[in-house]
Amino acid sequence: MTLRVGAVGTGGMFRGAHLPAWQVNPDTEVVALCDTNKEAAQKIADEHGITSVYTDYKEMLAREKLDIVNICTPNLFHSEVAVAALKAGKHVFCEKPDAVSPEEAVKMAEAAKESGKVLMVMRNNRFRTVSQFLKSYAQKGHMGDIYTGRCGWIRRRGIPGKGGWFTTKELSGGGPLIDLGVHMIDLALWFMGNPKPVAVSGSAYTKFAETDLSDSEHSAFGSKRQDGVFDVEDLASGFIRFENGATLQIEFSWASNIEQETRFVELRGTKSGFSLTNEDLKLFTEIEGTLCNIQPQIAKKGNGHGDNIHHFVDVVQGRVEPVFRPEQGVDMIRILSAIYESARSGREVRLDK
Repeated sequence: MTLRVGAVGTGGMFRGAHLPAWQVNPDTEVVALCDTNKEAAQKIADEHGITSVYTDYKEMLAREKLDIVNICTPNLFHSEVAVAALKAGKHVFCEKPDAVSPEEAVKMAEAAKESGKVLMVMRNNRFRTVSQFLKSYAQKGHMGDIYTGRCGWIRRRGIPGKGGWFTTKELSGGGPLIDLGVHMIDLALWFMGNPKPVAVSGSAYTKFAETDLSDSEHSAFGSKRQDGVFDVEDLASGFIRFENGATLQIEFSWASNIEQETRFVELRGTKSGFSLTNEDLKLFTEIEGTLCNIQPQIAKKGNGHGDNIHHFVDVVQGRVEPVFRPEQGVDMIRILSAIYESARSGREVRLDK
């Protein structure tokens, strides 16, 4: 059975990461596109032989016989489109973040449960070969009790789409914390076994709203506007406590005076720890009473975004169990929202009340 896909939002993420995956998957066919910029969507449709183009996703849902709705809109609309698609009986694959508030994330999770359809939000970093190795390593008990760590994605100068929806809080929900934080916090929590968050403390800063300097390829995302809005943070840091006593330090920036852009997850367990910096992995343990540093040689295979979408299709087809569940997305947005609240109030925010 070929699954018919309708896409809502046809910007750079859809063109560069989502569309190629749908096109090479033998079980899927993209049959409709929807974007407020009809000209841009029509150009993509013409290039790829897609027959239907819409500017209103509700019209697309009503007219097209779809099995899957793929969402790549600005963050504000993720939950609105997802809930409508799930209620219409469609499976949903959505670009991260899950939503801009915990309330909207809950609506998505509840709609998925009530509809019986699959809801999955992009967690592409889980599908990197190095991540798969570390997940297996931790699951098999080689790290022991994972009790603390830190993660982040820090850029020197890499503000995406300055003045556009990325830097407009109403549309994005925030800056690098909600943009980059989903990636690395999710990865850390996944390795840790998805412990339940109970409290956070955080700070947020906006210090580089006036700069146009860039040294990051990622700043090409989004559409810049010279007369646009910049009312989000450019750096956020924080601390998360979990129900099992574990803790996690976090830091995310689009712009800060550091040496170079770096992604990292470092976790420490009672048997071993690791440092994953960009693609460089090191394990720290002891063997026969000797402290040892181990550097696994892991060949990079596949594509995280594409592999995530292929996994989603396998779940829809009933071939595998999902590695991501909507309740994990709810916890993620609760964490991010609470960090923003802590930054505003200057106090720790409890999540277990």
